[in-house]
Amino acid sequence: MRKLLVTMFMTLDGVMQAPGGADEDRGDGFEHGGWAVPHFDGHLIQLMAAVTGRADALLLGRKTYEVFAATWPLAEADDPIGAKLNGMRKHVASRTLKTVSWQNSALLDGDAAEAVGRLKREEGGEIQVHGSGELIQTLIEHDLVDEFHLLVFPVLLGSGKRLFGRGTVPAGLRLASSTTSSTGVVVSTYTRDGKVEYGAMGPETGNW
Repeated sequence: MRKLLVTMFMTLDGVMQAPGGADEDRGDGFEHGGWAVPHFDGHLIQLMAAVTGRADALLLGRKTYEVFAATWPLAEADDPIGAKLNGMRKHVASRTLKTVSWQNSALLDGDAAEAVGRLKREEGGEIQVHGSGELIQTLIEHDLVDEFHLLVFPVLLGSGKRLFGRGTVPAGLRLASSTTSSTGVVVSTYTRDGKVEYGAMGPETGNW
């Protein structure tokens, strides 16, 4: 079974919308696009290169695919992230696209959750999802995510699309690693770890 990893930039209050530019996603009148950019440093870029370098395939929703397909082919030949994204297999979930032109790209057939389930059962290495907020909601709802790689930026926005929506399935997670950049971005990796466990806290329970 192939592992599926979600990588997401998010604010401290959970907003994931348009981290990379003003016009990336203005849905619902969002006016804070580009909030992540001032916090990038060399360490953060190295971490992203290392994570991306592990991928065997990329899984993208339509909006993120169109942004990536318009920008990453312009990357310099020695850009490790650009070279990896341009070269690897890319699977695109879309109800509207009829064709995809970025090299090594293909549209998923049929229902997205079922198609991703089939991908995970195939032979191969890690499948990674970057951005693709709407697609991720479907993946979370159907419990298809094995690992979350979350970059939490020291920003509060108060409005915008959030990573964990109302369709989130309760699940236990284990913190596999965590580090902090020089600009205060907390980079954490969480892996699936069974079901949610419950208990009680207070002086009468001894758990205080």
